[in-house]
Amino acid sequence: MGVQSLVVACGAVALCLALTTATNPGFVVRITQAGLDYAHQHGITILEKELAQLKLPDMSGDSRVGRVGKVRYELSRLRLRDFHLPYSRITPISNVGLQVSISNAFAELDGDWRVKFLFVRDHGSFDLKAENVYIKISLRLGSNAAGKPTVSTSECSARISKVRVLFSGRLGWLYNLFHRAIESRLRKTLESKICDIVDKSVRNELQKFVQTLPVTARIDAKTGIDYSLVAAPRATAQFLDAGLKGEFYSLAHRSTVPFSPLPLALPSDHDRMVYFGASSYFFNTAGIAYHEAGALVFEITEDMVSGTSGTGLALRPWKRFHLLRSSGSSQQSWRSPSERAGGCGMGLGCQTRVCVGMRGLTMGSSVPHCPSVTVVSLQIPKDSRFSLDTSLFSAFIPQLEEMYPNMPVKFRLSTPTAPFLTIGPGGISLNPIVEAQAYAILPNSSLAPLFLLSLTGNVSAVINVRSGRIVGSLDVGRIRLSLKDSAVGTFEVRTIQSLMNILTSSSLLPRLNARLDEGFPLPLLDRIQLSNILVRFYQNFLLLGADVHFQPRG
Repeated sequence: MGVQSLVVACGAVALCLALTTATNPGFVVRITQAGLDYAHQHGITILEKELAQLKLPDMSGDSRVGRVGKVRYELSRLRLRDFHLPYSRITPISNVGLQVSISNAFAELDGDWRVKFLFVRDHGSFDLKAENVYIKISLRLGSNAAGKPTVSTSECSARISKVRVLFSGRLGWLYNLFHRAIESRLRKTLESKICDIVDKSVRNELQKFVQTLPVTARIDAKTGIDYSLVAAPRATAQFLDAGLKGEFYSLAHRSTVPFSPLPLALPSDHDRMVYFGASSYFFNTAGIAYHEAGALVFEITEDMVSGTSGTGLALRPWKRFHLLRSSGSSQQSWRSPSERAGGCGMGLGCQTRVCVGMRGLTMGSSVPHCPSVTVVSLQIPKDSRFSLDTSLFSAFIPQLEEMYPNMPVKFRLSTPTAPFLTIGPGGISLNPIVEAQAYAILPNSSLAPLFLLSLTGNVSAVINVRSGRIVGSLDVGRIRLSLKDSAVGTFEVRTIQSLMNILTSSSLLPRLNARLDEGFPLPLLDRIQLSNILVRFYQNFLLLGADVHFQPRG
């Protein structure tokens, strides 16, 4: 009993170790029966061509024919004219691989014959037709040390039910007397040669083709994606699944991801030929890789918002604005320093004409000579034009313009930690934390730190597939600001809410979306194109479905 208990305990430990060391994929590729059928059609076309080039050896032998006695024969120059595979199917076999069954195939060949018996010699030609050819092929699926898929022939059998040989020539009748012996020999030769061709085609065609799956895909100068197999492809009765690592990494330094992918169970959809399951792990490793590579650091300068760099708004000479509101109504109006407040600006309830101006106005203060009008916010309308310099901030940080008068300002935006997203039935969302460090650019081009802001907000993503790549775009909701540090004194950050909205939406967001529009490559075999794209969101993963088109070499 003690020994038995020890064996059971060891087995349990081994099972636990196996479970804990099993690696969940971050990305899954599923080929449905429709996809297997499509691949099978192209494979059968290639196999037909290979079989049509089958070479049969010359044959010779002796046969005893009734009263004629011993006859010596030779068959030479055997030429296969056609080999047709009209009926075939491919089936995934659970825990085995794939099975290809071919039925009612037929082949036609011709050749020359020579015969010798007693003192008689003759020669001629013959035609052979092999009918009701049945071929069964079992394919073993695996992966090599590099994580690339492998395929090999684990079993092949060929059976020819009927062989008919017709000899022509002066002594053709003699061959017809012992045709059964010759047909049997030709049948066995053909059956063995068929499986030789199958094995060669799998090695030289199919194996080379599946090896075109990119194990690593270089995205840009900073990052790549690891698409290596974490285990051999798994066949079930309905489909074929391949679990891939699905991990972004920095080209400069690849580090261990601090979390593991969750189990990924794709739904049993079968309307498309192929499905891709991209887990939240897959996308979150992208954030880690780009963060480690220093690619999530962006700068916003005057030339970017003035349009001279080609990446920002094409702005006209700048204006400052306030938002003014009448205490007697809900009316409000934006006003620049050059505008006078006739009626405090068109219907705001004060008839005194007075220059509104920026200086001296604070949040909640009344406009001079217009007591019924209050400054609600020192902001900038989204479609306004402005220069990014210290004078822009003078209304709410007066000391800033005194310390650095009319000097250009630069913002450096970075993420203190890698962004982390979530995927659910409603889509993709993330709440990144961005730090915005403001600098004054001094006349000698050195930088003087001004203040450090923390920006948070809801970000949603739209995902699609184009030209075999995952593409997307981001949309940012309301941004929330907080002041983390300041070298120019404290101030109310809500006063620059509109400014930060403009800077992020007009400069940062377009740069991010331009990169996302370039996309990230899907793990596709060579010469595969996708169409009829489907995009669905599930808990913790994104499901992409597509039909496949194979483009043969011209």
